Amino acid sequence: MNYRETVEYMEEMQRRRGSVMGLDVMRELCAALGNPQDRLRFVHIAGTNGKGSVLAFVSTVLQCAGYRVGRYLSPAIREYRERFQVNGRMISQAALCRIIGQVKEAADGMVSRGLDAPTAFEMETAAAFLFFLEKKCDPVVLETGLGGAEDATNIVQNTLAAVFTSISMDHMQILGDSLDKIASVKSGIIKNGCYVISSAQQPEAEQILRRAAKAHQAPFVTADAAKAQKIKYGVNGQRFSYGAYRDIRISLAGKYQIENAVTALETLEALGGLGYPVSGEALRQGMAQARWPGRFEVLGRNPLLIADGAHNEDAAKRLAESVRFYFAGRRILYIMGMLRDKEYERVIACTCDLAEHIITVTPPVKERALSAYELAQAVRRCHAGVTVADSVQEALELAYLLAGQDRNCVIVAFGSLSYLGELMDAAEHRDAIRRDTHGRSEQN
Repeated sequence: MNYRETVEYMEEMQRRRGSVMGLDVMRELCAALGNPQDRLRFVHIAGTNGKGSVLAFVSTVLQCAGYRVGRYLSPAIREYRERFQVNGRMISQAALCRIIGQVKEAADGMVSRGLDAPTAFEMETAAAFLFFLEKKCDPVVLETGLGGAEDATNIVQNTLAAVFTSISMDHMQILGDSLDKIASVKSGIIKNGCYVISSAQQPEAEQILRRAAKAHQAPFVTADAAKAQKIKYGVNGQRFSYGAYRDIRISLAGKYQIENAVTALETLEALGGLGYPVSGEALRQGMAQARWPGRFEVLGRNPLLIADGAHNEDAAKRLAESVRFYFAGRRILYIMGMLRDKEYERVIACTCDLAEHIITVTPPVKERALSAYELAQAVRRCHAGVTVADSVQEALELAYLLAGQDRNCVIVAFGSLSYLGELMDAAEHRDAIRRDTHGRSEQN
């Protein structure tokens, strides 16, 4: 298969099998491939929000310290290959085709023996293990797909640190309808003797995590962002001190990123005692260089354009907090796109009062997308200023028209990550045209 055929094949597998929890099929698949995961060591990250940001901080610092770091993450925003990275570089198209081909052969063999076919996520996870082993990665920073205990990534055993970002209500139809049930599922990534590092949690979630850590004789560390001091917030960079770490600079914006950064620092501290020391210089460099697309990311200026993947209630509350904090007194315009199986009404309730006008779009996920019209109908129950856009490009152009020449205006695009890649492409294309037009006008 060539690259286009490979991506189409994986998309077809996603449509055919969807998401299936459980590890039996994953065990069969990995066994057929020689169990590559058993020759790797992992930092395993679970949680509702913040997983990707913590992954970015930890992996970038380790890379700056000279380690060969594998990154496995989902979903991708702009390019399918984003899921598989070594030291921040995506897998090549040729390598992806070759490795997916190996996994497909193993999957076809399973089906021929009368076993269930793997899901797309199981195949991708197995492919990641093969790729990271081939590239001699140590460690691999691994983000769970959904939950923890029965997530395909949880086939790993050589876990150095089990890291938990903020746990809140999401995917309740699969993980459970209460915080303690969700935390219990996520705690399943804890392995015997590994370090457990957790962001500050709600009491019922923390109790579950501590109990699981104790059962596995795993040291438990709380990353308490409330202990961060001398915080200097800003959309162009932020600084803070935490314990022995003084004046740490991060480039990721959003008030909530201080919490993610503190969680990363505690994780790196634990890894230092497990044979992965990091110099002060590498730590500062890595924390400052870490990037994570689509998380309160500045895509444009004049007016300011922010993209954020807030797609559940907890993330929406954090987004609203950041908008209030950074942009008090400014005009706010929204572009929103949501999936049908998310708590879109709660997301609307958390955010709508801040917006002057809201433009809705339909995400490019056919089976799960909430149409722009349906989303607009839901928004109208609490906000009168709503416009339905036929495309992401139209939504962006309309937002810029509404902003006009007002530099006090801020456009915030949020919701499903599935449409943010298209938004980023549209923003870049628009800026390129503006730069070209400006350059020609200067020449004339």
